[in-house]
Amino acid sequence: MEILQNTLYVMTQGAYLHRDHLTLKVDVEKETRLSVPIHHLESVAVFGSVMVSPGAMGMCAEAGIALTFLSESGRLCARVDAPQSGNVLLRREQFRKADRHEECARIARCMVAGKLQNARSLLLRGARQDAPSDAASALAAGAEEIGACIRRLETAPGLDAVRGHEGDGARLYFGAFTHLIRQQKEHFPFQGRNRRPPLDRVNALLSFVYALLLHDCVAALTAAGLDPHVGFLHADRPGRPSLALDLMEEFRPLAADRLVLAMINRREVQHDGFAFRDGGAVEMDERTRKAVVTAYQQRKREEVTHPLLQQKTTLGLLPFLQARLLARTIRGDVESYPACVLR
Repeated sequence: MEILQNTLYVMTQGAYLHRDHLTLKVDVEKETRLSVPIHHLESVAVFGSVMVSPGAMGMCAEAGIALTFLSESGRLCARVDAPQSGNVLLRREQFRKADRHEECARIARCMVAGKLQNARSLLLRGARQDAPSDAASALAAGAEEIGACIRRLETAPGLDAVRGHEGDGARLYFGAFTHLIRQQKEHFPFQGRNRRPPLDRVNALLSFVYALLLHDCVAALTAAGLDPHVGFLHADRPGRPSLALDLMEEFRPLAADRLVLAMINRREVQHDGFAFRDGGAVEMDERTRKAVVTAYQQRKREEVTHPLLQQKTTLGLLPFLQARLLARTIRGDVESYPACVLR
Protein backbone atom coordinates (compact mmCIF):
# COMPACT_ATOMS: atom_id res chain seq x y z
CA MET A 1 0.00 0.00 0.00
CA GLU A 2 1.21 3.47 -0.86
CA ILE A 3 -0.25 6.97 -0.43
CA LEU A 4 1.38 9.28 -2.97
CA GLN A 5 0.17 12.75 -3.90
CA ASN A 6 -3.20 12.02 -2.24
CA THR A 7 -3.73 8.84 -4.25
CA LEU A 8 -4.04 5.53 -2.40
CA TYR A 9 -2.50 2.63 -4.35
CA VAL A 10 -3.45 -0.85 -3.09
CA MET A 11 -1.24 -3.47 -4.75
CA THR A 12 -1.09 -6.26 -2.14
CA GLN A 13 -2.97 -9.25 -3.54
CA GLY A 14 -5.78 -10.46 -1.30
CA ALA A 15 -6.14 -7.12 0.47
CA TYR A 16 -9.57 -5.90 1.61
CA LEU A 17 -10.46 -2.21 1.40
CA HIS A 18 -13.39 -1.22 3.58
CA ARG A 19 -15.04 1.67 5.38
CA ASP A 20 -14.79 2.46 9.08
CA HIS A 21 -16.85 5.60 9.75
CA LEU A 22 -15.07 8.31 7.66
CA THR A 23 -11.90 6.27 7.24
CA LEU A 24 -10.72 3.81 4.61
CA LYS A 25 -8.93 0.77 6.00
CA VAL A 26 -6.84 -1.82 4.19
CA ASP A 27 -6.77 -5.27 5.76
CA VAL A 28 -4.46 -8.10 4.75
CA GLU A 29 -5.22 -11.52 6.28
CA LYS A 30 -7.66 -9.85 8.72
CA GLU A 31 -4.96 -7.49 10.00
CA THR A 32 -5.29 -3.74 9.38
CA ARG A 33 -2.21 -2.57 7.49
CA LEU A 34 -3.31 0.98 6.65
CA SER A 35 -5.93 3.45 7.82
CA VAL A 36 -6.47 6.82 6.15
CA PRO A 37 -9.21 9.47 6.62
CA ILE A 38 -11.28 9.92 3.48
CA HIS A 39 -10.67 13.69 3.36
CA HIS A 40 -6.94 13.06 2.87
CA LEU A 41 -7.54 11.37 -0.48
CA GLU A 42 -8.29 12.50 -4.03
CA SER A 43 -8.38 9.08 -5.70
CA VAL A 44 -7.92 5.36 -5.03
CA ALA A 45 -6.39 2.78 -7.38
CA VAL A 46 -6.49 -0.96 -6.70
CA PHE A 47 -4.51 -3.56 -8.63
CA GLY A 48 -5.45 -7.18 -9.24
CA SER A 49 -7.20 -9.31 -6.60
CA VAL A 50 -8.16 -6.60 -4.12
CA MET A 51 -11.65 -6.69 -2.62
CA VAL A 52 -13.48 -3.38 -2.07
CA SER A 53 -16.57 -3.27 0.14
CA PRO A 54 -19.79 -1.58 -1.04
CA GLY A 55 -19.46 0.81 1.90
CA ALA A 56 -16.01 1.91 0.75
CA MET A 57 -17.23 2.43 -2.81
CA GLY A 58 -20.21 4.42 -1.60
CA MET A 59 -18.11 6.65 0.63
CA CYS A 60 -15.65 7.34 -2.19
CA ALA A 61 -18.52 8.28 -4.52
CA GLU A 62 -20.08 10.58 -1.91
CA ALA A 63 -16.73 12.30 -1.36
CA GLY A 64 -16.07 12.71 -5.10
CA ILE A 65 -13.08 10.34 -4.96
CA ALA A 66 -12.55 8.23 -8.07
CA LEU A 67 -12.01 4.51 -7.44
CA THR A 68 -10.11 2.80 -10.26
CA PHE A 69 -9.75 -0.95 -10.72
CA LEU A 70 -6.70 -2.17 -12.66
CA SER A 71 -5.25 -5.58 -13.43
CA GLU A 72 -1.96 -6.59 -11.81
CA SER A 73 -0.20 -5.47 -14.98
CA GLY A 74 -1.89 -2.06 -14.87
CA ARG A 75 -4.63 -2.52 -17.48
CA LEU A 76 -7.64 -0.33 -16.73
CA CYS A 77 -10.62 -2.57 -15.88
CA ALA A 78 -13.23 -0.25 -14.37
CA ARG A 79 -13.73 3.09 -12.67
CA VAL A 80 -16.31 4.13 -10.10
CA ASP A 81 -17.04 7.86 -10.08
CA ALA A 82 -19.50 10.22 -8.49
CA PRO A 83 -22.14 11.71 -10.81
CA GLN A 84 -20.32 13.98 -13.26
CA SER A 85 -20.30 17.66 -12.48
CA GLY A 86 -19.37 20.53 -14.76
CA ASN A 87 -21.00 22.54 -17.48
CA VAL A 88 -23.50 20.49 -19.48
CA LEU A 89 -23.23 23.05 -22.31
CA LEU A 90 -19.51 22.29 -22.58
CA ARG A 91 -20.17 18.56 -22.84
CA ARG A 92 -22.90 19.11 -25.43
CA GLU A 93 -20.45 21.10 -27.55
CA GLN A 94 -17.88 18.33 -27.07
CA PHE A 95 -20.37 15.79 -28.40
CA ARG A 96 -21.28 18.01 -31.35
CA LYS A 97 -17.63 18.47 -32.33
CA ALA A 98 -16.95 14.76 -31.93
CA ASP A 99 -19.71 14.09 -34.50
CA ARG A 100 -18.08 16.38 -37.08
CA HIS A 101 -15.29 14.71 -39.02
CA GLU A 102 -13.49 17.97 -39.82
CA GLU A 103 -13.56 19.11 -36.17
CA CYS A 104 -12.14 15.77 -35.04
CA ALA A 105 -9.34 16.06 -37.59
CA ARG A 106 -8.52 19.64 -36.54
CA ILE A 107 -8.15 18.78 -32.84
CA ALA A 108 -6.55 15.36 -33.44
CA ARG A 109 -3.93 16.93 -35.74
CA CYS A 110 -2.72 19.17 -32.88
CA MET A 111 -2.62 16.27 -30.43
CA VAL A 112 -0.65 14.04 -32.77
CA ALA A 113 1.76 16.86 -33.61
CA GLY A 114 2.43 17.34 -29.88
CA LYS A 115 3.05 13.64 -29.38
CA LEU A 116 5.45 13.39 -32.33
CA GLN A 117 7.35 16.52 -31.36
CA ASN A 118 7.89 15.23 -27.84
CA ALA A 119 8.93 11.83 -29.21
CA ARG A 120 11.37 13.49 -31.60
CA SER A 121 12.84 15.55 -28.74
CA LEU A 122 13.41 12.39 -26.70
CA LEU A 123 15.31 10.75 -29.56
CA LEU A 124 17.41 13.87 -30.13
CA ARG A 125 18.20 14.06 -26.41
CA GLY A 126 19.39 10.47 -26.55
CA ALA A 127 21.51 11.15 -29.63
CA ARG A 128 23.20 14.12 -27.91
CA GLN A 129 23.94 12.13 -24.78
CA ASP A 130 25.53 9.27 -26.69
CA ALA A 131 29.11 9.41 -27.92
CA PRO A 132 29.30 9.26 -31.74
CA SER A 133 28.17 5.72 -32.45
CA ASP A 134 25.75 3.63 -34.40
CA ALA A 135 23.16 4.24 -31.68
CA ALA A 136 23.51 8.01 -31.92
CA SER A 137 23.21 7.84 -35.71
CA ALA A 138 20.11 5.66 -35.51
CA LEU A 139 18.48 8.02 -33.00
CA ALA A 140 19.27 11.08 -35.12
CA ALA A 141 17.94 9.35 -38.24
CA GLY A 142 14.74 8.37 -36.42
CA ALA A 143 14.26 11.96 -35.22
CA GLU A 144 14.74 13.27 -38.75
CA GLU A 145 12.14 10.87 -40.16
CA ILE A 146 9.67 11.83 -37.42
CA GLY A 147 10.29 15.48 -38.32
CA ALA A 148 9.29 14.70 -41.89
CA CYS A 149 6.19 12.92 -40.57
CA ILE A 150 5.27 16.07 -38.60
CA ARG A 151 5.57 18.20 -41.72
CA ARG A 152 3.30 15.84 -43.65
CA LEU A 153 0.83 15.95 -40.80
CA GLU A 154 0.30 19.70 -41.34
CA THR A 155 -1.44 19.03 -44.66
CA ALA A 156 -3.21 15.79 -43.70
CA PRO A 157 -6.63 16.07 -45.41
CA GLY A 158 -8.78 14.26 -42.85
CA LEU A 159 -8.97 12.19 -39.69
CA ASP A 160 -7.91 8.94 -41.35
CA ALA A 161 -4.79 10.65 -42.72
CA VAL A 162 -4.01 12.09 -39.28
CA ARG A 163 -4.30 8.63 -37.73
CA GLY A 164 -2.08 7.24 -40.47
CA HIS A 165 0.67 9.77 -39.77
CA GLU A 166 0.35 9.06 -36.03
CA GLY A 167 0.87 5.37 -36.73
CA ASP A 168 3.86 6.05 -38.99
CA GLY A 169 5.46 8.30 -36.38
CA ALA A 170 4.91 5.75 -33.59
CA ARG A 171 6.56 3.00 -35.67
CA LEU A 172 9.58 5.22 -36.35
CA TYR A 173 9.83 6.18 -32.70
CA PHE A 174 9.63 2.67 -31.30
CA GLY A 175 11.95 1.47 -34.04
CA ALA A 176 14.67 3.68 -32.55
CA PHE A 177 13.60 3.25 -28.91
CA THR A 178 15.94 0.33 -28.23
CA HIS A 179 18.95 2.64 -28.73
CA LEU A 180 17.86 4.67 -25.69
CA ILE A 181 18.38 1.61 -23.47
CA ARG A 182 22.04 1.74 -22.46
CA GLN A 183 22.18 -0.48 -19.39
CA GLN A 184 20.95 -4.04 -18.84
CA LYS A 185 20.40 -4.41 -22.58
CA GLU A 186 20.75 -8.18 -22.36
CA HIS A 187 17.86 -8.37 -19.88
CA PHE A 188 15.72 -5.61 -21.38
CA PRO A 189 15.66 -6.27 -25.13
CA PHE A 190 13.12 -4.27 -27.13
CA GLN A 191 12.02 -5.12 -30.66
CA GLY A 192 8.91 -2.98 -30.91
CA ARG A 193 5.74 -2.13 -29.06
CA ASN A 194 3.41 -4.97 -28.08
CA ARG A 195 0.60 -5.21 -25.54
CA ARG A 196 -2.41 -7.24 -24.40
CA PRO A 197 -0.32 -8.93 -23.19
CA PRO A 198 3.15 -7.34 -23.19
CA LEU A 199 5.72 -9.89 -24.34
CA ASP A 200 8.91 -8.47 -22.82
CA ARG A 201 10.03 -6.53 -19.75
CA VAL A 202 10.19 -3.14 -21.48
CA ASN A 203 6.65 -3.44 -22.83
CA ALA A 204 5.42 -4.59 -19.42
CA LEU A 205 6.86 -1.40 -17.90
CA LEU A 206 5.48 0.82 -20.66
CA SER A 207 1.97 -0.65 -20.41
CA PHE A 208 1.92 -0.26 -16.63
CA VAL A 209 3.04 3.38 -16.66
CA TYR A 210 0.64 4.18 -19.51
CA ALA A 211 -2.17 2.83 -17.30
CA LEU A 212 -1.12 5.17 -14.48
CA LEU A 213 -0.98 8.08 -16.91
CA LEU A 214 -4.43 7.21 -18.30
CA HIS A 215 -5.83 7.28 -14.75
CA ASP A 216 -4.49 10.84 -14.35
CA CYS A 217 -5.85 11.97 -17.72
CA VAL A 218 -9.35 10.67 -16.91
CA ALA A 219 -9.21 12.61 -13.63
CA ALA A 220 -8.00 15.77 -15.41
CA LEU A 221 -10.77 15.70 -18.03
CA THR A 222 -13.45 14.99 -15.45
CA ALA A 223 -12.22 17.93 -13.36
CA ALA A 224 -12.44 20.16 -16.46
CA GLY A 225 -16.08 19.17 -17.01
CA LEU A 226 -15.45 17.05 -20.11
CA ASP A 227 -16.61 13.51 -20.82
CA PRO A 228 -13.43 11.34 -20.94
CA HIS A 229 -15.18 8.72 -23.10
CA VAL A 230 -15.95 10.88 -26.15
CA GLY A 231 -12.77 11.62 -28.08
CA PHE A 232 -11.51 13.01 -31.35
CA LEU A 233 -8.44 10.96 -32.31
CA HIS A 234 -9.50 7.62 -30.82
CA ALA A 235 -12.77 6.15 -32.05
CA ASP A 236 -15.59 5.56 -29.59
CA ARG A 237 -15.82 2.07 -28.12
CA PRO A 238 -17.92 0.87 -25.18
CA GLY A 239 -15.96 1.27 -21.96
CA ARG A 240 -12.99 3.00 -23.57
CA PRO A 241 -12.03 6.50 -22.30
CA SER A 242 -11.28 7.78 -25.81
CA LEU A 243 -10.72 11.43 -24.89
CA ALA A 244 -8.36 10.43 -22.07
CA LEU A 245 -6.39 8.35 -24.58
CA ASP A 246 -6.32 11.43 -26.84
CA LEU A 247 -5.02 13.66 -24.06
CA MET A 248 -2.34 11.26 -22.89
CA GLU A 249 -0.72 10.98 -26.36
CA GLU A 250 1.41 14.11 -25.91
CA PHE A 251 2.45 12.95 -22.42
CA ARG A 252 3.59 9.44 -23.32
CA PRO A 253 7.19 10.47 -24.15
CA LEU A 254 7.33 13.05 -21.33
CA ALA A 255 5.81 11.25 -18.36
CA ALA A 256 6.01 7.55 -19.25
CA ASP A 257 8.74 6.68 -21.75
CA ARG A 258 11.43 8.81 -20.08
CA LEU A 259 10.56 7.27 -16.72
CA VAL A 260 10.83 3.70 -18.03
CA LEU A 261 14.17 4.44 -19.67
CA ALA A 262 15.53 6.10 -16.53
CA MET A 263 14.53 3.18 -14.32
CA ILE A 264 16.20 0.67 -16.63
CA ASN A 265 19.36 2.71 -17.20
CA ARG A 266 19.73 3.55 -13.50
CA ARG A 267 19.12 -0.10 -12.58
CA GLU A 268 16.12 0.86 -10.44
CA VAL A 269 14.35 -2.20 -11.85
CA GLN A 270 15.99 -5.60 -12.16
CA HIS A 271 15.36 -8.42 -14.58
CA ASP A 272 14.36 -10.80 -11.78
CA GLY A 273 11.42 -8.55 -10.87
CA PHE A 274 9.38 -9.95 -13.77
CA ALA A 275 7.55 -13.23 -14.35
CA PHE A 276 6.97 -14.98 -17.69
CA ARG A 277 3.51 -16.56 -17.93
CA ASP A 278 2.13 -19.29 -20.16
CA GLY A 279 1.46 -17.82 -23.58
CA GLY A 280 4.38 -15.41 -23.38
CA ALA A 281 2.91 -12.65 -21.20
CA VAL A 282 5.37 -10.79 -18.98
CA GLU A 283 4.25 -9.36 -15.64
CA MET A 284 5.96 -7.37 -12.91
CA ASP A 285 6.13 -8.68 -9.37
CA GLU A 286 4.76 -6.67 -6.47
CA ARG A 287 8.14 -5.21 -5.53
CA THR A 288 8.71 -3.88 -9.06
CA ARG A 289 5.18 -2.46 -9.29
CA LYS A 290 5.71 -0.54 -6.05
CA ALA A 291 9.05 0.80 -7.28
CA VAL A 292 7.46 1.98 -10.54
CA VAL A 293 4.51 3.66 -8.80
CA THR A 294 6.89 5.46 -6.42
CA ALA A 295 9.13 6.63 -9.28
CA TYR A 296 6.09 7.76 -11.30
CA GLN A 297 4.83 9.92 -8.45
CA GLN A 298 8.30 11.39 -7.96
CA ARG A 299 8.46 12.17 -11.66
CA LYS A 300 5.13 14.00 -11.40
CA ARG A 301 6.63 16.33 -8.78
CA GLU A 302 9.37 17.56 -11.13
CA GLU A 303 9.09 21.26 -11.92
CA VAL A 304 8.61 22.35 -15.53
CA THR A 305 7.60 25.53 -17.33
CA HIS A 306 4.38 25.34 -19.31
CA PRO A 307 5.28 26.26 -22.90
CA LEU A 308 2.16 28.37 -23.53
CA LEU A 309 1.38 29.83 -20.12
CA GLN A 310 5.07 30.42 -19.32
CA GLN A 311 4.38 29.52 -15.70
CA LYS A 312 6.26 27.09 -13.52
CA THR A 313 4.25 24.03 -12.55
CA THR A 314 4.80 20.33 -11.93
CA LEU A 315 4.71 17.60 -14.53
CA GLY A 316 1.78 16.01 -12.68
CA LEU A 317 -0.37 19.12 -13.14
CA LEU A 318 0.23 19.37 -16.89
CA PRO A 319 -2.68 17.04 -17.84
CA PHE A 320 -5.04 19.21 -15.75
CA LEU A 321 -3.81 22.39 -17.46
CA GLN A 322 -4.09 20.78 -20.88
CA ALA A 323 -7.60 19.51 -20.11
CA ARG A 324 -8.66 23.08 -19.38
CA LEU A 325 -7.05 24.31 -22.59
CA LEU A 326 -8.89 21.56 -24.46
CA ALA A 327 -12.16 22.71 -22.86
CA ARG A 328 -11.43 26.27 -24.02
CA THR A 329 -10.75 24.96 -27.53
CA ILE A 330 -14.05 23.08 -27.57
CA ARG A 331 -15.92 26.19 -26.38
CA GLY A 332 -14.28 28.24 -29.15
CA ASP A 333 -12.23 30.48 -26.82
CA VAL A 334 -9.01 29.17 -28.40
CA GLU A 335 -8.64 28.80 -32.16
CA SER A 336 -6.66 25.52 -32.08
CA TYR A 337 -5.66 23.16 -29.31
CA PRO A 338 -2.14 24.02 -28.05
CA ALA A 339 -0.48 20.69 -27.30
CA CYS A 340 2.12 20.62 -24.53
CA VAL A 341 5.59 20.37 -26.08
CA LEU A 342 8.56 20.49 -23.70
CA ARG A 343 12.10 21.07 -24.86
